[in-house]
Amino acid sequence: MDYYERMEDYYERRAAEYDDAYLGEGVYADRGQDPVELRALEHAISALPPTRVLDVGCGTGFLTRHLKGEVVGLDQSEAMLKVARERVPGATFVRGDALELPFPDESFERIFASNLYGLFLRPERERFLREAKRVAAELVVLETAQTKAGTAEAWEERPLLDGSQHRIYRRYFTAEGLAEELGAGKVVFACEWFVMVAG
Repeated sequence: MDYYERMEDYYERRAAEYDDAYLGEGVYADRGQDPVELRALEHAISALPPTRVLDVGCGTGFLTRHLKGEVVGLDQSEAMLKVARERVPGATFVRGDALELPFPDESFERIFASNLYGLFLRPERERFLREAKRVAAELVVLETAQTKAGTAEAWEERPLLDGSQHRIYRRYFTAEGLAEELGAGKVVFACEWFVMVAG
């Protein structure tokens, strides 16, 4: 099983506890997540102008619910999508691959990707950027801040409440570093935990 198959398995299993990372619960209870920063992030997402938007790697819809306009969520995990469909009934949800988006050219005005881009190795990050540019005019990427992670990249052991362990690659970004990698992107939001860049 290659890395991306293992990652798919991990996120399928993680669906029931996915939101814990944002809420500082479960295996993330000692993370020290700041609820004030989370609310500020949610406000920044809500402040993005309404448009036809594709949320790539939408997970459980935890952040999708703050997007305005005609919203389509895409994820590879059916377990994640089941939660998202219940949480955001006004959006459309599709199962698919972020590296081979199942949409024609210019189908959306914006792609929003949260905590997805940093899971890709460099070649797949470049591939994702090509796909995003094919499908939408604007790309907004949200990632965990490098300043909080303390490292630019790492292979991490991720536990789940069922006792299983999963090895996941994670790339962390400074706001400026993410803006540069996206190609002259504009920093939309930055705090201790999160960076969000539009390009």
